[in-house]
Amino acid sequence: MATQGTNTSTQLSPEALDGALAPLAAALGDRLLTPGDAGFAEAATVFVGGPERTPAAVARVRNTDEVVAALAVARETGLPLAVRSGGHHQARHGIVDGGLVLDLRLMDRVEIDEAAGVGHAQGGVLAGAYTAAAGAHGLATGFGDTGTVGVGGITLGGGIGFLSRHDGLTVDNLLGAEVALADGRVVQANADENPDLYWALRGGGGNFGVVTRLDLRLRELGTITGGMMIWEPTPTALTTVLRAFAEGPDEFGGMVNVMLAPPAPMIPAELHGKPIVMALLVHSGTAAEADDVLAPLRALGPVLDGVQAMPYPAMFEGAGGPPPGAMGDTRTGFIGEGTWSPDETWAAAAIDAVSGAGGPAALNIRAMGGAIGRVDPAATAFAHRDPAFMIVVFRGALAVEELPAASEWVASTAEALGVSERGYVNFMGAATEQDVRNAYPEATLARLREVKRTYDPANLFASNHNVAP
Repeated sequence: MATQGTNTSTQLSPEALDGALAPLAAALGDRLLTPGDAGFAEAATVFVGGPERTPAAVARVRNTDEVVAALAVARETGLPLAVRSGGHHQARHGIVDGGLVLDLRLMDRVEIDEAAGVGHAQGGVLAGAYTAAAGAHGLATGFGDTGTVGVGGITLGGGIGFLSRHDGLTVDNLLGAEVALADGRVVQANADENPDLYWALRGGGGNFGVVTRLDLRLRELGTITGGMMIWEPTPTALTTVLRAFAEGPDEFGGMVNVMLAPPAPMIPAELHGKPIVMALLVHSGTAAEADDVLAPLRALGPVLDGVQAMPYPAMFEGAGGPPPGAMGDTRTGFIGEGTWSPDETWAAAAIDAVSGAGGPAALNIRAMGGAIGRVDPAATAFAHRDPAFMIVVFRGALAVEELPAASEWVASTAEALGVSERGYVNFMGAATEQDVRNAYPEATLARLREVKRTYDPANLFASNHNVAP
């Protein structure tokens, strides 16, 4: 199967590369990093590790004009291009071997328009920083569950998180964007301007341009009932919490991990390294309503109950994700529809799979339904609106040599648990043509290709789950 994420590129000699980068070096100074420069290794390392990739250069841009200048270099030289925001994607889209990485993380300004109920975020803003800025006004936009994820990346792929059952996906709250295109133009994309591009950005990933500003709908949200609960790994515990999501109100959202317990001080020492059922929960209604929903979960006798009243941004404090360079393989898909939830036979198989993984492994199960399913599948490029849950099957690896074994476990576990071939593009670990077809229904993919031909006919933006023109 052919691998996506490649465009027609030119191999430059060191002298030619220096010449090609000279205009960018003059514009960026010490913010244009090449191998050996201080800061290059960090800028060229994303959260998910794997076989080595070394860019020719990393451009740490601060504004839209510098983004346009970097795009001109890639366009005119044929250097492969990657765009980095947070750098969390499982397929390591934010780094490209031998090419130019456009690092947006210095574009980190957040503006909260409280009166309009809109948050403006530059393309390098991280979810935790945005959530804290909005929270200072008693407002929120829903993202995922990790503060170090880039707002741009998670939004362009979909955004399934704590508030999705109530507010919809992050793409459902994207009101507009400023986009730097491959040809050097900077355009606005919203319901009135370039509506075809606006549609494609809401789930189509980074295929169409560099999003330098996002305009996001805010909701009023002060104190929530949220936090972590952990149970010993019984099928009853897993099915009870999943049923609570499926049958609960839209205000109740979150995710469950079946995983090996880390050596964290809040977890009893006798559970370290052993399977647990761990849930991150948010109820955005009243405290009394939250108590009613949580009662069946507390009746199970959790070994840890950290769910309490807190400001919403506290859910992102300390949620930094894996250490940069962590390796492994993933398979993402969906299970069930509507208010379906797994039975204890399925739950036992899930727990047994993690117990017998032979290494670090986890199943991350995210609640869908609610507002997600009430959006027309054709309204956005994210079209998988009917599932009950999204699931990520993950197996870690301590070295590159262990990746084949990790991939084998992921594939066999996904098959045993009935994970659909349809996938969520933000968590896909590979980027083949088949993965792209799994991410988008046929009609959606055809429409995405039309938009691609309009805005990036030469496929400059190819280091992604690539929608070829």
